[in-house]
Amino acid sequence: MKEHSTSNIQHPTPKELSGAVPLDVERSTLDVECWLLLNSGQHAAAFNMALDEALLEAVARLGRPVLRFYGWTEPAATFGYFQKYADVERATRLRPLIRRPTGGGIVPHDADWTYSLVFPPGQEWYLLKAEASYHRVHEWIQFAFKKLNIVTALAANAHPAGPGQCFVGHEKSDVLWQGRKIAGAAQRRNKLGLLIQGSVQPPPVSVLREDWQKAMGDVGRIAFGIEWSDFGPDAALKGQAEDLTRRKYSRPSFISKR
Repeated sequence: MKEHSTSNIQHPTPKELSGAVPLDVERSTLDVECWLLLNSGQHAAAFNMALDEALLEAVARLGRPVLRFYGWTEPAATFGYFQKYADVERATRLRPLIRRPTGGGIVPHDADWTYSLVFPPGQEWYLLKAEASYHRVHEWIQFAFKKLNIVTALAANAHPAGPGQCFVGHEKSDVLWQGRKIAGAAQRRNKLGLLIQGSVQPPPVSVLREDWQKAMGDVGRIAFGIEWSDFGPDAALKGQAEDLTRRKYSRPSFISKR
Protein backbone atom coordinates (compact mmCIF):
# COMPACT_ATOMS: atom_id res chain seq x y z
CA MET A 1 0.00 0.00 0.00
CA LYS A 2 1.13 3.57 -0.51
CA GLU A 3 -0.37 6.98 -1.19
CA HIS A 4 0.70 10.42 -0.15
CA SER A 5 -0.34 13.99 0.52
CA THR A 6 -0.21 18.39 4.37
CA SER A 7 2.04 19.86 7.28
CA ASN A 8 2.58 21.40 10.77
CA ILE A 9 2.67 20.18 14.38
CA GLN A 10 0.80 20.99 17.58
CA HIS A 11 1.22 18.15 20.11
CA PRO A 12 4.82 17.29 21.07
CA THR A 13 5.91 13.85 19.88
CA PRO A 14 9.36 12.49 19.09
CA LYS A 15 10.80 13.51 15.75
CA GLU A 16 12.31 10.04 15.55
CA LEU A 17 11.29 7.23 17.88
CA SER A 18 14.81 5.87 17.70
CA GLY A 19 16.46 9.01 19.01
CA ALA A 20 14.07 11.10 21.06
CA VAL A 21 12.26 8.67 23.33
CA PRO A 22 13.95 5.40 24.33
CA LEU A 23 11.43 2.61 24.80
CA ASP A 24 12.28 2.22 28.47
CA VAL A 25 11.58 5.89 29.30
CA GLU A 26 8.06 6.96 30.24
CA ARG A 27 6.73 10.24 28.85
CA SER A 28 5.46 12.99 31.15
CA THR A 29 1.79 12.75 32.09
CA LEU A 30 1.49 16.32 30.74
CA ASP A 31 1.99 14.88 27.24
CA VAL A 32 -0.80 12.28 27.50
CA GLU A 33 -3.42 12.21 24.75
CA CYS A 34 -6.38 9.83 24.86
CA TRP A 35 -6.91 7.64 21.78
CA LEU A 36 -9.65 5.10 21.11
CA LEU A 37 -8.63 1.45 20.66
CA LEU A 38 -10.93 -0.76 18.59
CA ASN A 39 -10.27 -4.47 18.20
CA SER A 40 -13.08 -5.32 15.81
CA GLY A 41 -12.25 -8.96 15.09
CA GLN A 42 -12.77 -10.72 11.77
CA HIS A 43 -15.16 -9.47 9.10
CA ALA A 44 -15.83 -9.82 5.40
CA ALA A 45 -13.62 -7.68 3.17
CA ALA A 46 -16.38 -5.29 2.06
CA PHE A 47 -17.39 -4.56 5.66
CA ASN A 48 -13.77 -4.03 6.71
CA MET A 49 -13.34 -1.31 4.09
CA ALA A 50 -16.74 0.18 4.91
CA LEU A 51 -16.00 0.38 8.63
CA ASP A 52 -12.72 2.21 7.97
CA GLU A 53 -14.56 4.77 5.84
CA ALA A 54 -17.31 5.07 8.47
CA LEU A 55 -14.63 5.77 11.09
CA LEU A 56 -13.18 8.50 8.87
CA GLU A 57 -16.61 10.07 8.53
CA ALA A 58 -17.22 9.84 12.30
CA VAL A 59 -13.79 10.79 13.68
CA ALA A 60 -14.57 14.51 14.03
CA ARG A 61 -17.64 13.58 16.08
CA LEU A 62 -15.62 11.10 18.15
CA GLY A 63 -13.03 13.83 18.76
CA ARG A 64 -10.12 11.41 19.27
CA PRO A 65 -7.80 9.37 17.07
CA VAL A 66 -8.74 5.72 16.60
CA LEU A 67 -6.46 2.70 16.24
CA ARG A 68 -8.34 -0.30 14.87
CA PHE A 69 -7.03 -3.88 14.62
CA TYR A 70 -8.99 -6.30 12.44
CA GLY A 71 -8.94 -9.56 10.51
CA TRP A 72 -10.67 -11.37 7.65
CA THR A 73 -13.31 -14.10 7.55
CA GLU A 74 -11.99 -15.35 4.19
CA PRO A 75 -9.02 -14.78 1.90
CA ALA A 76 -9.45 -11.60 -0.15
CA ALA A 77 -7.50 -8.85 -1.86
CA THR A 78 -8.00 -5.12 -1.58
CA PHE A 79 -6.70 -2.68 -4.16
CA GLY A 80 -6.15 1.04 -4.34
CA TYR A 81 -8.98 3.46 -5.00
CA PHE A 82 -7.35 4.71 -8.20
CA GLN A 83 -6.35 1.35 -9.69
CA LYS A 84 -7.97 -0.07 -12.81
CA TYR A 85 -10.09 -3.10 -12.00
CA ALA A 86 -9.12 -4.95 -15.19
CA ASP A 87 -5.43 -4.70 -14.27
CA VAL A 88 -6.11 -5.94 -10.73
CA GLU A 89 -8.25 -8.82 -11.98
CA ARG A 90 -5.39 -10.04 -14.17
CA ALA A 91 -2.73 -9.57 -11.49
CA THR A 92 -4.17 -11.77 -8.71
CA ARG A 93 -6.32 -14.87 -8.37
CA LEU A 94 -7.51 -13.89 -4.92
CA ARG A 95 -11.24 -13.29 -4.61
CA PRO A 96 -13.16 -11.32 -3.59
CA LEU A 97 -11.53 -8.16 -4.89
CA ILE A 98 -12.53 -5.04 -2.96
CA ARG A 99 -11.61 -1.44 -3.79
CA ARG A 100 -10.17 0.45 -0.81
CA PRO A 101 -11.00 4.02 0.22
CA THR A 102 -7.23 4.71 0.13
CA GLY A 103 -4.72 4.49 -2.72
CA GLY A 104 -1.83 2.09 -3.22
CA GLY A 105 -1.58 -1.34 -4.80
CA ILE A 106 -2.97 -4.85 -4.43
CA VAL A 107 -2.78 -6.27 -0.91
CA PRO A 108 -3.47 -9.96 -0.16
CA HIS A 109 -5.45 -10.56 3.01
CA ASP A 110 -5.78 -13.78 4.94
CA ALA A 111 -3.17 -14.29 7.64
CA ASP A 112 -1.92 -10.70 7.53
CA TRP A 113 -2.26 -8.37 10.51
CA THR A 114 -4.34 -5.41 9.41
CA TYR A 115 -4.90 -2.13 11.18
CA SER A 116 -6.21 1.35 10.51
CA LEU A 117 -5.51 4.71 12.11
CA VAL A 118 -8.01 7.56 11.89
CA PHE A 119 -7.33 11.16 12.95
CA PRO A 120 -9.67 14.15 13.20
CA PRO A 121 -8.86 17.38 11.34
CA GLY A 122 -6.33 19.53 13.18
CA GLN A 123 -4.77 16.67 15.13
CA GLU A 124 -0.99 16.45 14.82
CA TRP A 125 -0.87 13.43 12.51
CA TYR A 126 -3.44 15.07 10.22
CA LEU A 127 -1.19 18.12 9.91
CA LEU A 128 1.91 16.14 8.94
CA LYS A 129 3.04 15.83 5.36
CA ALA A 130 2.08 12.48 3.89
CA GLU A 131 5.69 11.28 3.74
CA ALA A 132 6.11 12.08 7.45
CA SER A 133 2.97 10.25 8.59
CA TYR A 134 3.94 7.26 6.42
CA HIS A 135 7.40 7.15 7.98
CA ARG A 136 6.06 7.60 11.50
CA VAL A 137 3.54 4.78 11.39
CA HIS A 138 6.17 2.38 10.06
CA GLU A 139 8.68 3.47 12.66
CA TRP A 140 5.98 2.66 15.24
CA ILE A 141 5.64 -0.83 13.75
CA GLN A 142 9.41 -1.25 13.66
CA PHE A 143 9.66 -0.50 17.37
CA ALA A 144 6.78 -2.83 18.19
CA PHE A 145 8.77 -5.62 16.54
CA LYS A 146 11.85 -4.50 18.46
CA LYS A 147 9.95 -5.04 21.72
CA LEU A 148 9.35 -8.59 20.51
CA ASN A 149 13.08 -9.05 19.76
CA ILE A 150 12.53 -9.03 16.00
CA VAL A 151 14.94 -6.84 14.07
CA THR A 152 13.43 -4.92 11.15
CA ALA A 153 14.50 -1.89 9.13
CA LEU A 154 12.84 0.96 7.27
CA ALA A 155 13.56 1.06 3.57
CA ALA A 156 15.85 3.97 2.73
CA ASN A 157 14.74 4.08 -0.89
CA ALA A 158 12.00 2.77 -3.13
CA HIS A 159 12.52 -0.47 -5.02
CA PRO A 160 9.34 -0.91 -7.06
CA ALA A 161 8.66 -4.21 -8.79
CA GLY A 162 5.44 -5.50 -10.28
CA PRO A 163 2.76 -2.97 -11.33
CA GLY A 164 0.21 -2.44 -8.56
CA GLN A 165 1.55 -5.20 -6.31
CA CYS A 166 1.99 -3.76 -2.83
CA PHE A 167 4.22 -6.50 -1.38
CA VAL A 168 6.40 -6.96 -4.45
CA GLY A 169 9.36 -4.62 -4.08
CA HIS A 170 9.02 -1.80 -1.57
CA GLU A 171 8.58 1.94 -1.14
CA LYS A 172 10.68 4.31 0.94
CA SER A 173 9.96 3.84 4.69
CA ASP A 174 8.29 0.45 4.27
CA VAL A 175 9.17 -2.07 7.00
CA LEU A 176 11.67 -4.71 5.90
CA TRP A 177 12.62 -7.99 7.54
CA GLN A 178 15.82 -9.52 6.16
CA GLY A 179 15.43 -7.28 3.12
CA ARG A 180 11.84 -8.33 2.39
CA LYS A 181 8.89 -5.98 2.78
CA ILE A 182 6.55 -7.00 5.60
CA ALA A 183 4.55 -3.80 6.19
CA GLY A 184 3.04 -1.19 3.92
CA ALA A 185 0.26 1.36 4.19
CA ALA A 186 -1.95 3.76 2.23
CA GLN A 187 -3.43 7.08 3.26
CA ARG A 188 -6.44 9.26 2.56
CA ARG A 189 -6.46 12.80 3.85
CA ASN A 190 -9.52 15.04 3.30
CA LYS A 191 -11.65 17.55 5.19
CA LEU A 192 -13.10 14.75 7.34
CA GLY A 193 -9.73 13.64 8.70
CA LEU A 194 -6.84 11.28 7.94
CA LEU A 195 -7.24 7.54 7.35
CA ILE A 196 -4.20 5.25 7.27
CA GLN A 197 -4.80 1.62 6.31
CA GLY A 198 -1.92 -0.77 6.89
CA SER A 199 -1.07 -4.42 6.44
CA VAL A 200 1.66 -6.43 8.13
CA GLN A 201 2.68 -9.73 6.55
CA PRO A 202 4.25 -11.25 9.68
CA PRO A 203 7.78 -12.64 9.39
CA PRO A 204 8.08 -16.45 9.67
CA VAL A 205 9.18 -16.40 13.29
CA SER A 206 7.44 -17.35 16.50
CA VAL A 207 5.35 -14.29 17.29
CA LEU A 208 1.62 -13.99 17.92
CA ARG A 209 -0.66 -11.31 16.50
CA GLU A 210 -1.89 -10.55 20.03
CA ASP A 211 1.67 -9.93 21.23
CA TRP A 212 2.33 -7.57 18.31
CA GLN A 213 -0.87 -5.66 18.99
CA LYS A 214 0.08 -5.29 22.65
CA ALA A 215 3.55 -4.10 21.63
CA MET A 216 1.93 -1.50 19.35
CA GLY A 217 -0.09 -0.24 22.29
CA ASP A 218 2.95 -0.14 24.57
CA VAL A 219 5.06 1.78 22.03
CA GLY A 220 2.19 4.21 21.47
CA ARG A 221 1.96 4.87 25.19
CA ILE A 222 5.70 5.27 25.75
CA ALA A 223 6.73 7.09 22.57
CA PHE A 224 3.63 9.15 21.78
CA GLY A 225 2.12 9.61 25.22
CA ILE A 226 -1.11 7.83 24.28
CA GLU A 227 -3.63 6.82 26.90
CA TRP A 228 -5.75 4.04 25.41
CA SER A 229 -9.51 3.84 25.86
CA ASP A 230 -11.27 0.67 24.66
CA PHE A 231 -13.89 1.56 22.08
CA GLY A 232 -16.90 -0.15 20.57
CA PRO A 233 -18.80 1.33 17.61
CA ASP A 234 -22.13 2.89 18.58
CA ALA A 235 -25.37 2.27 16.67
CA ALA A 236 -24.78 5.22 14.33
CA LEU A 237 -21.29 4.05 13.37
CA LYS A 238 -22.40 0.44 12.88
CA GLY A 239 -25.32 1.58 10.78
CA GLN A 240 -23.09 3.74 8.59
CA ALA A 241 -20.64 0.86 8.06
CA GLU A 242 -23.47 -1.50 7.11
CA ASP A 243 -24.93 1.09 4.74
CA LEU A 244 -21.54 1.67 3.07
CA THR A 245 -21.13 -2.10 2.71
CA ARG A 246 -24.47 -2.44 0.93
CA ARG A 247 -24.41 0.59 -1.36
CA LYS A 248 -20.68 0.83 -2.07
CA TYR A 249 -18.07 -1.75 -1.10
CA SER A 250 -20.07 -4.86 -2.04
CA ARG A 251 -21.44 -3.39 -5.29
CA PRO A 252 -19.77 -4.45 -8.55
CA SER A 253 -20.40 -0.95 -9.95
CA PHE A 254 -18.07 0.54 -7.31
CA ILE A 255 -15.50 -2.25 -7.31
CA SER A 256 -15.08 -2.09 -11.11
CA LYS A 257 -15.71 1.66 -11.50
CA ARG A 258 -12.33 2.20 -13.20
